Amino acid sequence: QTLYIFCCQSMDHGQLPIQLCSTRAVHRCSALNPRCQHATTGTYYFNRWIPGNSACALLICTATASRVGRSFPLRQRRTCPLLRVCSASLHARLSDAETVVLPVRKRSEATQERMSWLKQVEEQRTSGIRAVRCRHMLLASEELADDLRSDVSANPESFAAMAQAVSLCKETASAGGDLGWIGREDAFLQDLVPDNVREAALLGQPGDLLKICSSRGWHLVQIEDVMQDLRVKRIGLGGASENNEFDGSRHSRRQTFTVETMGCQMNQADSEKIEGQLMSLGMSPQHEGDHDDQPGLVVVNTCSIRDKAEQRLYARLDPHLQRKKRGEDVTIVVTGCVAQQEGENLLQKVPGIDIVLGPQYVNRLADILHESQAGGQICATADARIMEDITMPNRHSDVCAWVNVIYGCNERCSYCVVPLTRGSEQSRSMESIKREIQQLASAGYREVTLLGQNIDAWGRDLTPRRSFADLLRYVGDVEGIERIRFLTSHPRYISDDLIIAVRDTPAVCEQFHIPFQSGDDDVLRRMERGYTSARYRHIVERIRSEIPGAGLSADAIVGFPGETEQQFENTLKLVQEVKFDMVNTASYSPRPNTTAATWPEQVAEDVKKLRLQRLNDLVYQHSLQRSQALLGQTFEVLVEGPDPKRAGEVRG
Repeated sequence: QTLYIFCCQSMDHGQLPIQLCSTRAVHRCSALNPRCQHATTGTYYFNRWIPGNSACALLICTATASRVGRSFPLRQRRTCPLLRVCSASLHARLSDAETVVLPVRKRSEATQERMSWLKQVEEQRTSGIRAVRCRHMLLASEELADDLRSDVSANPESFAAMAQAVSLCKETASAGGDLGWIGREDAFLQDLVPDNVREAALLGQPGDLLKICSSRGWHLVQIEDVMQDLRVKRIGLGGASENNEFDGSRHSRRQTFTVETMGCQMNQADSEKIEGQLMSLGMSPQHEGDHDDQPGLVVVNTCSIRDKAEQRLYARLDPHLQRKKRGEDVTIVVTGCVAQQEGENLLQKVPGIDIVLGPQYVNRLADILHESQAGGQICATADARIMEDITMPNRHSDVCAWVNVIYGCNERCSYCVVPLTRGSEQSRSMESIKREIQQLASAGYREVTLLGQNIDAWGRDLTPRRSFADLLRYVGDVEGIERIRFLTSHPRYISDDLIIAVRDTPAVCEQFHIPFQSGDDDVLRRMERGYTSARYRHIVERIRSEIPGAGLSADAIVGFPGETEQQFENTLKLVQEVKFDMVNTASYSPRPNTTAATWPEQVAEDVKKLRLQRLNDLVYQHSLQRSQALLGQTFEVLVEGPDPKRAGEVRG
């Protein structure tokens, strides 16, 4: 059998559904319409239609006929999920067809692949857990356990008080149920925490509230933190390291460092954590513009969301690699998405790099620096649970601060590297997030921005599941914090409850950043985004209905593989209807290990450039209009500090 593609005119101007008919629909062309003089006698399996531009669509069919090459006319039959041959429409020639692989997966296939990947990641993470820090309470009945679990889920800070009041465990009740760190091999805890309870707890993650039955009764176990094995691979001295005991004296000397950051807000937040760890080791940041005192430690935090990410990294590394060649003592660390994406290959390509550090190990840089003292190159990119960071980030503002609430992404969009470089989703616990915000308020901060690649998915990986709306309400009353922002949202998870939470929580800014990426449903389907343009428009309607003055920004991609002119026009149409405050735009660039990068229908660069300019012009027009509409009004502004580009002015 051979797969063929034909371009033919549709009676409905290309509005044809995917999966129009099944592969079992078999027709003998000459039998369908006797007037069709040029029909090829033979059996054809008509698989599906793919929407094209306003005038045509693609017909995919598998031909098993022995007589291939004659032309025959086609037309859609709307009343039946079949196709029939009719002389009233245009002709398509089998001889003009070419063999291709259709770059559209069934939803079930994508879901199955994603679930398999998530299972694999979870198994790798849990296999490295050495211990968990937790609290527990022992209860007499499952009904009581269910009631208390519901209460604690809404207010996690109440666990200790409830344990003191109702727990039957005499050994831990007075301490609020605190068990400290427990591990799989802690047999001495058997009478207190039976084996099956410890095993279940070790499979949990911070933020989980587990209900477990044992020989003692019903346990509620609150997971506060995890202790993860430091699984690093050493290149040059053989094998993965098993030694996790480090001597910190060698890094306690006063040494300078520099952290160079590329990419998104998540990278900026990670760099602040890295600086905080290094300063806790007694090191000091190199002063900007000080070229006389070269740093002894160089960290480059990379981004791979755009093309030529490696080339930009090499350009950043070159001055420091030259220092190494001259014999200077300098340690080079590469972290961020390129580090995770390339792993050991990066160490082989650039032998001068000492450490390759995936984003999941950012808060363990100090441990890995100690590990590197044994020599060789270090690669730390294995999937791992993210432990709570006990060091304070070196924040670059005294007014505004980043707060991570969820790491990674589960979506597996066909163009995106984030799941491969940041891993699957890991939500932080509600209490740890609130505790960090309270510390910021005590330090005088006025605004926090909650961060996540897919922030409205926060809580769906926790047990029991929570929602991002719950988190906003929970942290929205911290005294001293006047503004709470959040990004980035995904249209699949924007709910009415979230919109209401933004509306009703005074500290939460009435602003949404929701990428739409494309205004065409077929492009969205091939992107595997999981929503339609109609769904996106409905979200906008709900936001502007509940919060009329809400700000709305987005991201968009032009020139996605196979994007037709009409599909691009659909994107412009959506932008014209919504009129965003701002849209971050980009032309599509193939990323390593993504499915879209392998497709043959790549859009020409000159076409992408033209479409990007047209979209930017429209976005600028709307942004200007919305800004002009505010003229003459008075607003409260949070001043962040002096404007670095304009003397005598401040920004905020």
